[in-house]
Amino acid sequence: MSKTKMLSYIATFVLLTIVYIILMSLINTGIISRYQTNILTLICINIILAVSLNVTVGCLGQITIGHAGFMSVGAYAAALFTKSGLVEGLPGYFLALIIGGAVAGVVGIIIGIPALRLNGDYLAIITLAFGEIIRVLIEYFDFTGGAQGLRGIPRYNKIEIIFIIMVVCVMMMFSLMTSRHGRAVLSIRDDEIASGASGVNTTYYKTFAFTVSAVFAGIAGAVYAHHLGILGAKQFDFNYSINILTMVVLGGMGSFTGSVLSAIVLTIVPEMLREFSDYRMIVYSLLLILTMIFRPTGLLGRKEFQITKVIERFMKKGGNVNE
Repeated sequence: MSKTKMLSYIATFVLLTIVYIILMSLINTGIISRYQTNILTLICINIILAVSLNVTVGCLGQITIGHAGFMSVGAYAAALFTKSGLVEGLPGYFLALIIGGAVAGVVGIIIGIPALRLNGDYLAIITLAFGEIIRVLIEYFDFTGGAQGLRGIPRYNKIEIIFIIMVVCVMMMFSLMTSRHGRAVLSIRDDEIASGASGVNTTYYKTFAFTVSAVFAGIAGAVYAHHLGILGAKQFDFNYSINILTMVVLGGMGSFTGSVLSAIVLTIVPEMLREFSDYRMIVYSLLLILTMIFRPTGLLGRKEFQITKVIERFMKKGGNVNE
């Protein structure tokens, strides 16, 4: 490992630790209220959702509109496990997250293998259809609570734990997409025919990216279920999938930093506009339209904010001074 990369890892860890300490201090002293803490929790969940969808939309280059379906699968799978009481407390919560992600991943493979034979608008339509089918099935079966929803889910909504889960999820997805497998996925986005001719197994890597996206959507759903303590299939409708897609497009398709930034902005802005309830959606829509007019590639495009570049710049300056 190079010196620059080692320093970037250390700097990232220190920066995240500082943010964590500041947030926890503000919450414990009461400066951040309980309502604002709930907003922070939703921000963490939306960050996982936006970054996970960015794996398929930004890195693979395939538009999907059924992300809320995978979220719902993970949410219900995790909620049913914790309600069973097989493993209680924090270990049960973490195990529920893993189960939620695993079940969503299996559903992602089942849907992805036939769906990814299509591209563009056709893929968007079929993923939308699968998302709606999942929602209807949830309302149909009795063990999911049917149309009345699932109640009595044990609540685990400590922001300190959810923040760490969010950071770990984003780091895992970023590491995957910057690895050898991630570069294969990116090559499919740039030119699928050329990547296939170069020896990349396009079918495998398209399914791989789609499954990774589904797994982390399931984990986000599991966190969401235990945050609310109650679930209803209507929470995961078509509009929710569009909201997640909007976060990815606004941040910049292919930029993980952009997805994080847009998830924060698009979670906070609607809450800030609640005072203007009659005009809230109009103002919200106008902000999105203006952003797309002046920044059509999103807030960051495909660029990433990397501490490595900052460290390299300082090292160069330091080298010039020593010379």
